Amino acid sequence: MSERNTVIRSLHDVGLAAWFGGSLMGAIGLNGAAQDEGGTEATRDRISSSGWAKWAPVNAAAIGAHLFGGGGLLAVNAHRVATQQGVAGSTAAKTVVTAAALAATAYARVLGKKVELAASPDPEDAEKASRHPIDLDKARRQLACAQWAVPALTGCLVVLNALHGEQQRPTEQIPGMWERARSATHLMS
Repeated sequence: MSERNTVIRSLHDVGLAAWFGGSLMGAIGLNGAAQDEGGTEATRDRISSSGWAKWAPVNAAAIGAHLFGGGGLLAVNAHRVATQQGVAGSTAAKTVVTAAALAATAYARVLGKKVELAASPDPEDAEKASRHPIDLDKARRQLACAQWAVPALTGCLVVLNALHGEQQRPTEQIPGMWERARSATHLMS
């Protein structure tokens, strides 16, 4: 009934796994270790910022792989989105949650960079931070929320991905397509 799409499915799934797992590990492990071992607020900020900065390129690659794979899966499954009952709705939900996860990730990175600059002992960083002053306590609170929003949203994507997998079963596809066709027939009459 369908052809294999192993490469694009792997890019989609491995990218999502890294995005979810890395953000969850950072929020729990990295931030927790910085809290336990940092001593002062500035030291904790520097430890945490250093770890998140090292993760950023890997995270960007993971997100890129996920989005590329997702686009490929959408292209090869466009017929199911158009004809199978429920697939368009779950695809729309997945798109909205992906956009929210991207926004939370970007916001966390912007806030993280601000905290990093404000906490840095480097005079150049202090100068950059002084050009864009922030309320450091407020930025830390917002950053913590954003860093927890990312694994929450990407966890939702894992669940929606499971739903899409279930919708691909032959026992789901045929009744779903039949129901969509039946609904379309009722609308025309």
